Amino acid sequence: MVWTSKLRTTLCLVVLVLLSACSVSYKFNGASIDYSKTKTIQIAEFPIRSSYVWGPMGPLFNNELKDHFASHTRLIQVKQNGDLKIEGEITQYQQRNKSVSAEGYSAQTELSMTVNVRFTNNKKHSEDFERQFTATATYETTQSLNSVQEELVTQMTKDLCDQIFNATVANW
Repeated sequence: MVWTSKLRTTLCLVVLVLLSACSVSYKFNGASIDYSKTKTIQIAEFPIRSSYVWGPMGPLFNNELKDHFASHTRLIQVKQNGDLKIEGEITQYQQRNKSVSAEGYSAQTELSMTVNVRFTNNKKHSEDFERQFTATATYETTQSLNSVQEELVTQMTKDLCDQIFNATVANW
């Protein structure tokens, strides 16, 4: 009985020592940033270079991108000389028929938005890249583009911002 009590006490002490010595850190935003080295980010305005344009698309995208980094990281947004730099342009905004009905008419239309992104990591230039990201959304052809455009562009903008975030600071 004494041996069991000593074993139990020793086991409890070992568990307590291990728990106090170990530290587990979880990041739920997906960012893998070393904040001791990387403190600032510079996000330039993305101009629209697409031949087809919806007016509010530019400001909607630019604001969402900045808000995404502000809410998911502790990086300070600066106008110039950022540790990280994101710039680019909206290169394509288009719609195309996606599916055809039995009668031979378009049943669904796909709207797509493409941005070209240049990323510079001034702390680790091996992570620099230039890449295009595309998001799509589909709507029924019975609906007019005007009636669904804001919702679809908002949805595509969020998708693009997630893709850019993952490629730049989440290392996915």
